[in-house]
Amino acid sequence: MWILIFCAAVILFGGATAYVSSRIYKFTVTELIARNRRWLKLVLSIAVPVVAILILCLTVGIINAAIIFIYLVLFWLIADLIFYIIKKIRKKDFKIKYSAIAAIAVTAIYLSVAWVLAHDVKITRYSVDSDKQIGNVRIVQFADSHVGATFGGDEFFEHVQQMQRQNPDVVVITGDYVDDDTSKADMQAACAALGTLKTAYGVYFAFGNHDKGYFDNSGRGYDSQDLINELTANNVIVLEDEHVLIDNRFYIVGRKDASEKDRKPIAELTAELDKSKYIVVLDHQPNDYDAEAESGADLVLSGHTHGGQLIPVNLFISIANDKTYGMEKRGNTNFIVTSGISDWAIKFKTGCRSEFNVIDVNGV
Repeated sequence: MWILIFCAAVILFGGATAYVSSRIYKFTVTELIARNRRWLKLVLSIAVPVVAILILCLTVGIINAAIIFIYLVLFWLIADLIFYIIKKIRKKDFKIKYSAIAAIAVTAIYLSVAWVLAHDVKITRYSVDSDKQIGNVRIVQFADSHVGATFGGDEFFEHVQQMQRQNPDVVVITGDYVDDDTSKADMQAACAALGTLKTAYGVYFAFGNHDKGYFDNSGRGYDSQDLINELTANNVIVLEDEHVLIDNRFYIVGRKDASEKDRKPIAELTAELDKSKYIVVLDHQPNDYDAEAESGADLVLSGHTHGGQLIPVNLFISIANDKTYGMEKRGNTNFIVTSGISDWAIKFKTGCRSEFNVIDVNGV
């Protein structure tokens, strides 16, 4: 899915650059500089967006530069249409390119808000009822920290302190704790932060698609076993297609990520569990809902989607997953997908914001 989105972004980026060049070609200032030299007008119309893109790439990275530019063109197209309609109504052209000014202003405001939504972490609360004898259990869930993206390992400690203030009985991490380019120092600092958590039943971790790294791990200086060792050293229990029974009241089942070929079916993981006890499943990617509902799971917690990330990218993400964000119930199983406490390479979120969840399970 991400490969398709990347390819679509490349195509849009190329089209966006051509569109901006065509608009700059018609600017009065371009004509004044070129002085009727068409070749110079063409050079200027191409050079301006290219230089702007290069500056953005150096400041916010290639992917975010593409995002900014594509949104600029999207708003520019809308502004062109609006001002074209106004021009037809007033039967007079505009001396100033108001559509360009409007597009730049709206893009700046829109993506500034999107930057805040990605970097400012909120708490989202859920309440889930059960007729099983679990009593009352408070779960803090977070996913997609991608440590080093919007905060480093040391900054992560502040979020851990905020989690601690929620008085959790248990904390669960549903994947993509680190990223392919998370430094070893950031990984170690983040794990040390987790080690400060004080809960009744501990901290549990299930792998996401980025935690083990897609590329040569020599770049980030550690592999998945090093990550496991660091988490374990800080009292985090790593579950790979495994389960634990807690206080003889509820299970936590941690699944391997869907990208792993040797992942076991959820039915196999829950086959021997006592179904009279509450079953919580940690599954990074929310795309196995039917099987998980049939398996006897009571609560399935996921991440991965980043809440859809961006409008309209969220429409494509919803195709590849059972749910993009929030809670729904299928049969006797409640499913919750978090938008993530941080972000990936894209530093913007629209239509959602970064969060961690506080889930109160209310049993008998």
